[in-house]
Amino acid sequence: MAKVLFHLAFPVTDLEATKKFYVDGLGCTLGRESSSAITLELSGHQLVGHLTKEPVQAQPGIYPRHFGLVFTSEEDWQALVDRAKAKGLRFFQQPRRRFPGTRLEHATFFLEDPSRNLLEFKHYRYDSAIFGEREYGEIGDAD
Repeated sequence: MAKVLFHLAFPVTDLEATKKFYVDGLGCTLGRESSSAITLELSGHQLVGHLTKEPVQAQPGIYPRHFGLVFTSEEDWQALVDRAKAKGLRFFQQPRRRFPGTRLEHATFFLEDPSRNLLEFKHYRYDSAIFGEREYGEIGDAD
């Protein structure tokens, strides 16, 4: 099978603020732009922010909706933490460890973009936890 890319379209309320957050802040590559949308490259994947006149509702927590990246290198994950802090990006949740001492242990943090979209960036201590470890029932935080 040829290389497959992930595509995600999401609502934004301000194209210039979106560009600043994703390109200047996160380091995305800028693609096409129009008066109603912006195309971005995030680690080889395509994001498209579509302008909406409706306000994006803030979530009280990280569920049910967020998107992001799973890093296979903790050093790369830490480099993004450092970049986000240096660029003054808004942390919705500070970097922390979830499920410490288990096969599901991972480092994670959440950012909030200017349109209130939440992004999670994480690194699993054990690669097998990315899609496996089915004997564990935990997914996300307990309610």
